Amino acid sequence: MAARFSPYISFPGNAADAFPYYRDLFGGRLEVMTYAQFPSMEGFPFTPPPEAVAHATMESPSITLTGGDGMGDGLPPLRSDVYSFLLSFDTTEEATGFIDKVTSTGGEVAMPFEMAPWGDHYGQVRDRFGIRWDVNVPGTGG
Repeated sequence: MAARFSPYISFPGNAADAFPYYRDLFGGRLEVMTYAQFPSMEGFPFTPPPEAVAHATMESPSITLTGGDGMGDGLPPLRSDVYSFLLSFDTTEEATGFIDKVTSTGGEVAMPFEMAPWGDHYGQVRDRFGIRWDVNVPGTGG
């Protein structure tokens, strides 16, 4: 069986802001559909706000992200240390460029990008939506 992995993120009402941000961060193509664009809402178990994002796909050469606006009360916060997305870069310059781009657009360094005990360069950055990106450059140690 051939399967493809694509993280799906349920945003707390700000998916319309988040997905263009990720397209700017990674490049690629973005498709966004709001509930107002659905041909029919007949049979849906809830009545979402028309401007809420029903589904979005951001596809770049390196990553595909999918998601939308979460519905209901009690959604867990996106900012958490129980999950992260690992990005592996070919060079430390590419990795540093990604970290700089995230921090210059409202993100923060969660762990400095430096040589790790296992011989890779590794660090963590959290974007302005609370998603943690683990940044790795394999085999850069001596």
